Amino acid sequence: MRYIQLSGIVLCGLMLLAACQQASITPPLQTGAEQTAQYLPLLAGKRVGLLVNQTSMVGEQHLVDLLLANGVNVVSIFAPEHGFRGDHDAGASVKSGVDSKTGLPLWSLYGANKQPSAEQMQQLDVVIFDIQDVGVRYYTYISSMHYMMQAAADHGVSMLVLDRPNPNGAYVDGPVLDLQFQSFVGMHPIPLLHGMTVAELAQMIKGEGWINNAEQLQLSVIPLSGYQRNRPYSLPVKPSPNLPNDQAIALYPSLGFFEATPLSVGRGTTFPFQVIGYDKFSTGNFQFVPVSTPGAALTPPLMDKVLLGEDLRQAKVQGLSLDYLLRWHALFKAQQEPFFSAAGFMDKLAGTDRLRLQIEQGLSESEIRAGWQADLKQFRQQRQPYLLYP
Repeated sequence: MRYIQLSGIVLCGLMLLAACQQASITPPLQTGAEQTAQYLPLLAGKRVGLLVNQTSMVGEQHLVDLLLANGVNVVSIFAPEHGFRGDHDAGASVKSGVDSKTGLPLWSLYGANKQPSAEQMQQLDVVIFDIQDVGVRYYTYISSMHYMMQAAADHGVSMLVLDRPNPNGAYVDGPVLDLQFQSFVGMHPIPLLHGMTVAELAQMIKGEGWINNAEQLQLSVIPLSGYQRNRPYSLPVKPSPNLPNDQAIALYPSLGFFEATPLSVGRGTTFPFQVIGYDKFSTGNFQFVPVSTPGAALTPPLMDKVLLGEDLRQAKVQGLSLDYLLRWHALFKAQQEPFFSAAGFMDKLAGTDRLRLQIEQGLSESEIRAGWQADLKQFRQQRQPYLLYP
């Protein structure tokens, strides 16, 4: 009996040692913004602009406050979709003004002007991009980054990207955008899930010449420390009002297409992008009622109607699934109801009209996916020079 007990102690000790060794192998994750020693010296004596939002945190402190506390000459703040504080509805115009806390000029890059003006850029020596993205092509923060890169190249302003993890970074999937369908919800010829961080993508935008005068852009990046592409990452701050948690972010690539249909994906509920529902017929019996709420005040789809559908809050989803789209399309077809109520918007989200046409033709998910593979293989090779992480 003593021998058995001793063996157990030895075994536990070996397991503890192995765990400690593993912990030492996997260093703690640090965002670019957390590595202040890497970039504060670059900002000395510079006039600095910031393209940031509520996710631009360094611990408990916002990047704006951190820079001001370190004597950096912050000249202006630029705000993307959802605003500087991240409290604007999807699609809601973001107004320029003055930041109430710092008194700094606050310029909107979502609304009438998606690119800074020449006058705004002439006041700067360097502009910093530090925003948490979710790795899905139609999420518009990378479009705002694109326009800022263009403005920086045009006006001789340096650009610094502080990198953050991609919570969908393990996946490269979906159709590659055809430039005929380029829009603010799809600027680049990349897959729906591109598997890159914002710093990697910025390097690719410059390197592939996806902006004019790309060779003139002085681009620097502060990479993540301790990051691996397939390492799970839970966002400490929700990146926008309707992506409140990890489950919504995981489902977003699959459910975003429903924005081009008559259905609700839960905008106006406490579980946006975690449900699918409709008021006339359904594939499930989960009941919910969308209402006007902060973050979904602009008449969420099917507002105040009792909807039946699917509760996906516990669903296991990895990457992109077409199953939801195909099943609901089949149901609408059986009811002789139009499914793609905004066909043009669907094509912009997909970056091509092929996906919509294939669904309407009745192709299976495997048949549709087969058509992506050559483009995905080419993209993986094309992005290779710009990757920073294993």
